[in-house]
Amino acid sequence: MPQPVVGIVMGSDSDLEVMSQAASQLESFGIPFEIRVISAHRAPEVIFDYASAAVARGLRVIIAGAGAAAHLPGVIAGLTILPVIGVPMQLGALSGLDALYSIAQMPSGVPVATMAINGAKNAAVLAAQILAVSDSDLKHRIVDFKEKLCLDVKGRDAKLQRLGWKDYK
Repeated sequence: MPQPVVGIVMGSDSDLEVMSQAASQLESFGIPFEIRVISAHRAPEVIFDYASAAVARGLRVIIAGAGAAAHLPGVIAGLTILPVIGVPMQLGALSGLDALYSIAQMPSGVPVATMAINGAKNAAVLAAQILAVSDSDLKHRIVDFKEKLCLDVKGRDAKLQRLGWKDYK
């Protein structure tokens, strides 16, 4: 199995449904990754060891999903020099807004790229784009991916123009 270059971490296994979208997207790009459940609150020593050793283990980007207080991405960003991408989870009374604000409001010098609520797929795309800066093969795969997105939109528009808005389904 190839050495993982992206770490996907989440605070709870209840986040797996959303975070698996990041895993699927990375897999489609052919990017090796690892996926872990690590809580910043319930097991701080584990997150300390994970983030502190990430560079030495060959990781180049970390995607961290968290809900509610959402400390996981920020704690990781404070412990590593790697880019950290935060994915706020939609849960609780505030439907993910608390997590979004928590991840987006990092102190100066400790950045976390913040995705939309439940935006794990976009987190994987951003991780791939970061890695593609130094990987021309991956760059070509991302260009192909973006071209497919464009063709999909053009196809949907052609269907709308052909059927009209009342008959479009």
